[in-house]
Amino acid sequence: MTVGTNSSPGAADAAEERFRDTPAVPAAAVDGLCGVPPQAVDSGRARGARPPVRTDRAAGEAPAGGLGFAVDPDSLPDGLVVADDKGRVVCFNAAAARITQLAPERALGAPIDRALPLEDLEGRRWWALTDPYGGLATRRGQPERNLLLPGGREVLVSASYVRTHPTGPVRRLVVTLRGTEARRRTERSHAELIATVAHELRSPLTSVKGFTATLLAKWERFTDDQKRLMLETVDADANRVTRLIAELLDISRIDSGRLEVRRQPVDIATAVGRHVQALTANGQDPARFLVSVSRPLPDLWADPDKIDQILGNLLENAVRHGEGTVTIGVSPHEKGTAVTVSDEGPGIPEESMARVFTRFWRGSKRGGTGLGLYIVKGIVEAHGGTITVGRGPGGGAEFRFILPVSAPAYLTQ
Repeated sequence: MTVGTNSSPGAADAAEERFRDTPAVPAAAVDGLCGVPPQAVDSGRARGARPPVRTDRAAGEAPAGGLGFAVDPDSLPDGLVVADDKGRVVCFNAAAARITQLAPERALGAPIDRALPLEDLEGRRWWALTDPYGGLATRRGQPERNLLLPGGREVLVSASYVRTHPTGPVRRLVVTLRGTEARRRTERSHAELIATVAHELRSPLTSVKGFTATLLAKWERFTDDQKRLMLETVDADANRVTRLIAELLDISRIDSGRLEVRRQPVDIATAVGRHVQALTANGQDPARFLVSVSRPLPDLWADPDKIDQILGNLLENAVRHGEGTVTIGVSPHEKGTAVTVSDEGPGIPEESMARVFTRFWRGSKRGGTGLGLYIVKGIVEAHGGTITVGRGPGGGAEFRFILPVSAPAYLTQ
C-alpha cells in the first residue's frame, strides 16, 4: 500500500477533529452505490472494459443503503472516486473523468495516490499529508479544500473515511471532486461588486471632502449664496453615499435570504402619485407622466418603504433611459395588484431582456451601479410577487410587477 507514509498523527489530524462527532457513513451504503470487488476491477482492466457498478446482489434487491433503488455513479453531478480497504480505486465516475481529464480505465484498480495524484497549494503530496489509512482511527474524513492536479488544474476535494465500526480500519475511501468554475464566477462577481462600489463612492466622497475643506479654510471669503450652494452639493453627495450603502445592505440580505418585509396597509395609487409629484418637483414636465388607476383595488399589505424603493427605481429608470410619455398603470389582478411602468424610448434589446434583473446590468446609457433592478426583483419576490420586462405599447421598455394578496406582519410572524 503506497498511500500514507506516516502512521503517526500529523498536522492534518487536528484539522479533522470536527469530523469525529459526525456519524460514520454506512459501509453498506457506499457498497450499494459503487462497491465493486477488487478482483472485478482487475478482470475488467484486463479486458479493457469498465467494471459493473452494481455488486453481487440478487436482481431486484434494494441496495443496503436503504435508498430502494440502484444509483449509477455516472448520473451524479460531482466527481466520485472510491478506493477499497487496500487503497485501490474501485469506482471512478464520468464526472471525475471530466473534472480530472483522466481516463477511468487507467484509474480503476490503481492505487489512489497514483490514479489521483493531488498536491496542496504549496506543492506537498496530499495523500502523504492526510494518510487516510493511518493516523487517528477516530477520523471521519477531510473537509473540502482546493488542491492541484498534474498540470496545475485546481479542483475542490473532500474525503470521507468509511469504517465498519467507529474506530475500525478504513474499509472504503470516498473522495468527491468538484470543479472551481462556479466558485471562480462568485469570486469575480464579488470583485466586480467591490470595484463598482469603490468607483461609486470615490466621486461623492471626493466632492464632500473638497467642499468641506474649502469651506473650513476660506469660510470668510464666500458669500452666503456660495456657502449654501456648496452645502447643498455636500448634502446631495452624502445622500448618494447613503443610498449606495443601503443598496449594498439590500443585496447582502437578498443573497442571504434575510430581507425582512414589514407588511402594512399600502395605498399603491397614492404612492405612485407621490413619486410622480417628487419627479415634477425636481424639474420633470408634469405632462410627461400619465397615471391610470383601475378601481376597485384589492387591499394591499406590503412594506411601504420597500414599495417606495420599487416605484422610485422603476420611475427613475423610465425617466433617465426612456423617452416620451411615462405611463404608470395600477389595476387589480387575479393574484393581487398589478403595476405597470412603461415609456416610449428605444426599449431594451431582446437579447438583453434575460439579463435585466442581474447584477451590474445597465441600459444603453451608462451611469449608476447597475444594482437597482436586481434589488427591485429581490424585493418583489420577498413579497411573494413576480416582475417581468417587455416592450410597451409605445415601443419602449415596460416593467410589470404583481404583488399578491397577503396578511399583515403581526399575523405572519
